[in-house]
Amino acid sequence: MLALHGWGRTSADFDSTLAGLDAVALDLPGFGATPPPPEPWGAAGYAEAVAPVLDDMAMPVVVVGHSFGGRVAVHLATLEPERVAALVLTGVPLVRRPGALPKARRPPLGYRLARALNRRGLLPDSRMEDLRRRHGSADYRAATGVMRDVLVRVVNETYEEQLDALSCPVELVWGEDDADAPLSVAEAAASRLRGSDRAGPVTLTVVGAAGHFTPRTAPAELRAAVTRCLALRA
Repeated sequence: MLALHGWGRTSADFDSTLAGLDAVALDLPGFGATPPPPEPWGAAGYAEAVAPVLDDMAMPVVVVGHSFGGRVAVHLATLEPERVAALVLTGVPLVRRPGALPKARRPPLGYRLARALNRRGLLPDSRMEDLRRRHGSADYRAATGVMRDVLVRVVNETYEEQLDALSCPVELVWGEDDADAPLSVAEAAASRLRGSDRAGPVTLTVVGAAGHFTPRTAPAELRAAVTRCLALRA
């Protein structure tokens, strides 16, 4: 099996989940020991970069994806449908939050003016960077260089098209208190998967009193889902 971690995390998140299993946990490009990508990839670009790893694994593979890694996992499963036996997804923003209308996030007027001045060389880059850090999310503030551009790209992606194309079994394991990818997202994704013309079953497991970082806080539930998928593979 193959494990793909979340944004700002590393393969070490899966140590408890994968202990004793025949598994590969990657540091995705830009995280841990792996250098950043050469350009701002989206999740599809990451999936294309990960796909060659499957060449050295026994086929087909169960893929586990947390958060950002789950974005990559759904693309990998549609890119390599014959080589992905099942998906275990946790804390992944697969669809827009139910009830949320897609809208452009327009920065405050002062920020937009500063950006225009910076483009004209009238505001120094150091001051512009201070403003970016002030107005950005914690992940945005922590990211630099190409990884900041990757983040901006992937946070605006959704995966309805990939969900509709999946044919393998899918296990959704979700923290009941996940604030980054709320349980309603998992429920909407499960409903979409179950309503499509697909060959594989869909299971949603809700973990009480667990938040977003399920590989660390709910490894037993993730491992149980992995075990079920491995049994289907056998």
